[in-house]
Amino acid sequence: PHPDVNPTAPSGLVFRDGKKRIDYILVYKKSSLQVEKRCTFERNLRAEGLMLEKEPSLTNSDIMFVKIHAPWDTLCKYAEQMNIRMPFRFQLRLRQLKSWLPKNPMKLDKEALPDLEETDCYTAPFSRARMHQLALCYSYWLCTPRTCHHDIYTHTHTVYNRLSQVGSPKGEGTHPGRDTSPHPIKTHGALNHRHLLYERWARWGMWYKYQPLDLIRRYFGEKIGLYFAWLGWYTGMLIPAALVGLLVFLYGLFTMDSSQVSKEICEANTTIMCPMCERNCSPWRLSDSCIYAKVTHLFDNGGTVFFAIFMAIWATVFLEFWKRRRAELTYDWDLIDWEEEEEELRPQFEAKYSRMERVNPISGKPEPFQPFTDKLSRLMVSVSGIFFMISLVLTAVFAVVVFRLIAMEHFASFKWEFVRKNWQFATSGTAVCINFMIIMSLNVVYEKVAYLLTNLEHPRTESEWENSFALKMFLFQFVNLNSSTFYIAFFLGRFAGRPGKYNKLFKRWRLEECHPSGCLIDLCLQMEVIMVLKQIWNNFMELGYPLLQNWWSRRKIKKGGQNVESKVLLPQWDKDWNLQPMNAHGLVDEYLEMVLQFGFTTIFVAAFPLAPLLALLNNIIEIRLDAYKFVTQWRRPMPARATDIGIWHGILEWIGVLAVITNAFVIAITSDYIPRFVYAFKYGPCVDKGYRNEKCLRGYMNSSLSVFDMGDDEKGHRYCRYRDYRAPPWSAEPYDFTLQFWHVLAARLAFIIVFEHLVFGIKSFIAYLIPDMPKDLCDRMRREKYLMQEMMYEAELEHLQKERKKNGRQYHHEWP
Repeated sequence: PHPDVNPTAPSGLVFRDGKKRIDYILVYKKSSLQVEKRCTFERNLRAEGLMLEKEPSLTNSDIMFVKIHAPWDTLCKYAEQMNIRMPFRFQLRLRQLKSWLPKNPMKLDKEALPDLEETDCYTAPFSRARMHQLALCYSYWLCTPRTCHHDIYTHTHTVYNRLSQVGSPKGEGTHPGRDTSPHPIKTHGALNHRHLLYERWARWGMWYKYQPLDLIRRYFGEKIGLYFAWLGWYTGMLIPAALVGLLVFLYGLFTMDSSQVSKEICEANTTIMCPMCERNCSPWRLSDSCIYAKVTHLFDNGGTVFFAIFMAIWATVFLEFWKRRRAELTYDWDLIDWEEEEEELRPQFEAKYSRMERVNPISGKPEPFQPFTDKLSRLMVSVSGIFFMISLVLTAVFAVVVFRLIAMEHFASFKWEFVRKNWQFATSGTAVCINFMIIMSLNVVYEKVAYLLTNLEHPRTESEWENSFALKMFLFQFVNLNSSTFYIAFFLGRFAGRPGKYNKLFKRWRLEECHPSGCLIDLCLQMEVIMVLKQIWNNFMELGYPLLQNWWSRRKIKKGGQNVESKVLLPQWDKDWNLQPMNAHGLVDEYLEMVLQFGFTTIFVAAFPLAPLLALLNNIIEIRLDAYKFVTQWRRPMPARATDIGIWHGILEWIGVLAVITNAFVIAITSDYIPRFVYAFKYGPCVDKGYRNEKCLRGYMNSSLSVFDMGDDEKGHRYCRYRDYRAPPWSAEPYDFTLQFWHVLAARLAFIIVFEHLVFGIKSFIAYLIPDMPKDLCDRMRREKYLMQEMMYEAELEHLQKERKKNGRQYHHEWP
């Protein structure tokens, strides 16, 4: 068949003649006033060799579709002008076929094709059906006169693009998941790419299977293919992290009843604690917080340090092995030697600086440019806007802190005994929920501000615009999401003061204190609630919102009185037009969600070892949600090439470094690991013994509580206890820090230094050991380079032999 004709194409993918394939579709409104410009544009398209056909919409009388077909000759012409290089592995396949192809190419038998093994040319094997298509096209090329008369190797890339159908934004038929046709469309006896993606990727029943990355890349392009490859790789790497985190949690669960600290708190029926608030609060018994102490042990136990080190190493291994996986994908997708061409300027940039030109050092042509002073002033305004929004985040966190102080007094003196006993749970829980609502509300504002500031900078190209916007969105949402978490981890209870000399906010509200068993449970609760609620909200916005939008569009069509008997009768372009377009930010929102989740999984993982497990469960759902959304709810986006995930890789590396620092401070400052460690080795009953176990912490709770003289209260209690290392009121220097306080402080600082240097050293050593490219891939690339040189040598030798024979014949005719 002629390459311009597709007789097996389904209805809706060809022109009215049923032969010419639709390569692209333009849409415009008939009521638009740009009639003359549109006619000129269409006339220029025809002048360049494209074929156009107009089709009115059946669902909206104001919409007109312009179907575009690119003929074979036009593809050949522009392939020459653009110097598109055919993939080398494709050249090797053609070379093998050239030596095998029979004399009558139009009678090829698919079963008669030779088996091309991996070892034959060190390349990925082609399917027999694909080789049959290639042989037919190659044979057709040899038998048919073309307008391009050069060697076959310089032109077959157009055949390759025609076969692979990369770069065609027109959707390929329908699928049962969209309810637009009761039967899946088949092409030449096989399901089309769109239906295959739905069957093998977007269905929920496929959650346990690998993603068809080659098919995703073929239909959506390399940029989206790399995103799903990275998401799948990240999800797979979460499996060992989730298993280790679950083991650490189970260790805390099984040792909860045997914990010496929990035992002492639960048995401290006679230990009277100082009141938690200034008004309406009375002294309380330490044993009342028994449940709180046991829950704290689930996350603050001996496995915390090990898991923090493990996750720091895991983050490095994840990024290093992703580099290897990316190298394999770029090789398989023929992107190794691909370099981004000089990007075209954004229209907004050209319109703004059209009067200022200078010569481009690469192209040598004059183009608009942005003066340094103008760029610097706009950048300063943008940075000022970023700091203003960050200050707004800190203001919101401060408001939440004030709420915690007010709620603490009310819950500590609540009339219900259950709430009064668990006032810290109640305070933290309500504050987290309010904080989450503030976070999600501010995210909407941040997106608009980031968009405004990025446009204010006037980036030169689209990639610069996308990187600038992505960085702003990450900074805004990272600070918005983690600022309250940082407060709880490093500031909660650190500046509360002591009984008789409490520090108060605005001289009214007493600052919040930590529980006698530590502040880690507050941090854990904060992370758990925000992580779960945010994942639920994101999943709803990713799938639920587009579903509601598409449902509303179909409802408006039905109410519009359109004379459409059934959706099955609608052409494919009408069905796709009624879907939602991909958001203007591209993949920024998709990457941003996963990168923020990566931060939650690594930065404070010492406080919440179940974070990798929650991330794993969410990502299993996320992959299918994104797949279903891309295939069924969004219009097919414009395919684009890419060799990496862009700016997000640098952000992930920065998060990995920050995770080491934060986990060191969480273990040293937030948890009670260091105070327990100092007590066991310096003050406990096992100081003179050669072993360390849970019994060595006997008396730790009494050692970590100081004494305050209240005077005689209504119940006859004179002394109360509070969490600190201070001298008793009867000492020579009452309420001064004890020697144990300085020992704990020194141990904390020493642990931070040792932990950071140890983990950074291990990370650097692992990064050095893992090469960015697998050895077998390097061998395959060297093998291809060798074969390329050999092929070029043979082609040159063949050319010289032809020239020698030609010159020999001329010499023979001239001799008489």
